[in-house]
Amino acid sequence: MKKLYYESIYDIKNIEENIQLVILSAIGFFLSFILGHPQILVGVLVNAMLIIGATYLKGHKLLPLILLPSLGVLTAGVIFGTYTIFLLYMIPLIWVGNAIYVYVYKHFNMNQNRLKNNFFGIGVASIVKAAFLFGFAFLLVQLSILPAVFLTAMGVLQLVTALIGGVVAIGIVKGRETLLV
Repeated sequence: MKKLYYESIYDIKNIEENIQLVILSAIGFFLSFILGHPQILVGVLVNAMLIIGATYLKGHKLLPLILLPSLGVLTAGVIFGTYTIFLLYMIPLIWVGNAIYVYVYKHFNMNQNRLKNNFFGIGVASIVKAAFLFGFAFLLVQLSILPAVFLTAMGVLQLVTALIGGVVAIGIVKGRETLLV
């Protein structure tokens, strides 16, 4: 477990890691302001950013990427429209879901057979994240805390955006690593 926190999948210089941290964090927060809708596009880009961060960043440097996108959505108030206020209940769970996504992916890719594990890691991480978020959304809907619209947003939509975003991120990472060789 310590290895997942203190190491990155690809080693990069500290200055590059810090530059990526700033750029990915800014993208994560401001994406909702820039794009607004459709939610699927915002979700794909956020999940791609999370996987790119999981690939190159270590330890605490992943925290802004895990936390800022949902705060950006809340601040922009555009994704759920009149339902945005209900997002407050889900934000801590979204943070945990993002952390699950990042660290499950890292778990499957911290070895020599990265190519084989990339897509498997994305698949497992996406399923676990979506199941976690859907499970809690379902519970909160059953308790009449959240409206039912959150079931789709925290279930199927999370799964689809995590899968597509992960594949996009793998393409970006592979392209970058190929160019640097």
